[in-house]
Amino acid sequence: MGSAKNLGYGLGGAIAMVGMSAMISPAQAESLFLAYPPKEHQTTAEQIFFIGTASPQEKVSINGKEIQRSPAGHFAPSFPLRLGDNDFVVRSVGEEIRVRVTRQSDRPVIPTGANFAKDSLTPARDIARLPEEPICFSAIAPPNARVIVKVGDLELPLTPQMPIAQLPPNSAVLTSQNQPRSTTATRYQGCVTSDRPGNFGIPEFQVSLNGATHTQPGTGAIAVLSPRELDVIEVTASEGVARTGPGTDYSRLTPLPRGTRASIIGREGEWLRLDYGAWIKESETRLIPGSIPPQSNIRSISSHQGQGETEIVFPLEIPVPVSVKQEDGIFTLTLYNTIAQTDTIWIDDDPLIKRLDWQQITPTQLEYQFVLKTQQQWGFALRYEGTSLILTLRHPPKVSGRSGESLQGMRILLDPGHGGTELGARGPNGYPEKAVNLQVSQRLKAELEGRGATVYMTRESDVELGLRERMDAIANLKPDLAFSVHYNALPDSGDAVNTAGVGMFWYHPQAQDLAVFLHNYLVENLERPSYGVFWNNLALTRPHAAPAILLELGFMINPTEFEWIVSPQEQEKLVRAIADGIADWLQKVSQ
Repeated sequence: MGSAKNLGYGLGGAIAMVGMSAMISPAQAESLFLAYPPKEHQTTAEQIFFIGTASPQEKVSINGKEIQRSPAGHFAPSFPLRLGDNDFVVRSVGEEIRVRVTRQSDRPVIPTGANFAKDSLTPARDIARLPEEPICFSAIAPPNARVIVKVGDLELPLTPQMPIAQLPPNSAVLTSQNQPRSTTATRYQGCVTSDRPGNFGIPEFQVSLNGATHTQPGTGAIAVLSPRELDVIEVTASEGVARTGPGTDYSRLTPLPRGTRASIIGREGEWLRLDYGAWIKESETRLIPGSIPPQSNIRSISSHQGQGETEIVFPLEIPVPVSVKQEDGIFTLTLYNTIAQTDTIWIDDDPLIKRLDWQQITPTQLEYQFVLKTQQQWGFALRYEGTSLILTLRHPPKVSGRSGESLQGMRILLDPGHGGTELGARGPNGYPEKAVNLQVSQRLKAELEGRGATVYMTRESDVELGLRERMDAIANLKPDLAFSVHYNALPDSGDAVNTAGVGMFWYHPQAQDLAVFLHNYLVENLERPSYGVFWNNLALTRPHAAPAILLELGFMINPTEFEWIVSPQEQEKLVRAIADGIADWLQKVSQ
């Protein structure tokens, strides 16, 4: 899905207008129409934009102020918001639409008197840590208060800390507003360690101020694990999602193949910290009763060539955690909880692999570095068969006629974003992004096939399709390239009138060069504005079987750019430029 569609405009509008906007065409409106915001809307943004249209011959005002519009009558002005309710009246001749936007604060509410700020006590979930590992407590309370926490037989004073800057959401980078903000809330914190395993129950927090005292239990129990009795889990998901911390807000790491085993060295709510440092949801694992902490030796390594790929087999005593790193011309695989006993590696002269080097990085961490014959990488896969780890590296595609526009031999997957009840972003007249995505993808399919490519589509009609199904299509088909076609929107805090242009999103390094090249190609050859190239953890950039990028080809909410987006003549120019860009990029990386 697009980069900002669930962060402001896209989500609120889609929920409010599903029935109406699904039927609207790209044609000019004859009456006043407001696509966004809905009549009752809540936000934490300091401003809101109004996306809509009316007859070009009629004037439109919002709260009595006439607004500027495009030649087709579309508009997208922004208005500041005060905290609380903000009432707006959108008027055209003989018509009006009333909207109430409620701005909520996204900062902690500073308590008055002897009290704690709502939901400020941490740990907020049950946690478990190793002996001698710090267990930290915090609370937001008024300045000059006395705060203590009692856990087990320990009473720990919490002291006021220097203000910690409040980070904006990740979406803030999309509107160039991603600077930390200061906060005036007083946060009290303290940490303790224990060398004694056991369950210490739920902590009790106490705040005293001006002779008054308030006591409040925490919401998470505290436990210290025994290093001699660590539980062992096995990953049951096809790709266990490993993260840097205990929650979906934390960054993803290399997914763990089904069958991976690891010890649990920490817990927080439904999240498990594994012995190599990553966190995983408990629901993606199963407990292995009576198992000792997993550790494996590895001896010989072999490889064999298949149709368009090379498989490397790492025989292990037990499936261990892994991670992957891609660089230009280098693919690095790291095995954890593994010790080398290797004397022999069998890799024949290979179309892709120039050499395999390895080294024992730490006593239990082993690194394999594949030096490749090409700078560009074309995809990989990891799986366990029994206790053997199978790494698959894709070969470069064989394309004929690279000196010209021919794409003969290329296998390309196109994913028209959204569909069915999932509208995506909407234009000023309510025309849904899902329809434009499909139109452009169908035109692009015809253009690519005309140049000799084999093209697959995740959907060829207005049907609903889940993200998992789209990702699986890339994994199963193993195309040479994968493109998810979208048009853009912004969070409420964005400037819909002055934000336009082509954006590209990538995740795996194998897709970065393609994203930059195609972005620059479209900007220069179509003379379009540049929105930018972003590394982004999106569902349709994460597949690693092939270079996969997500294209945001313009802003549905920009009044002028919307007219370019829905023009059939401009769509034809766009798809020719995309096909030309793909052909030129293939020629570039093959040199």
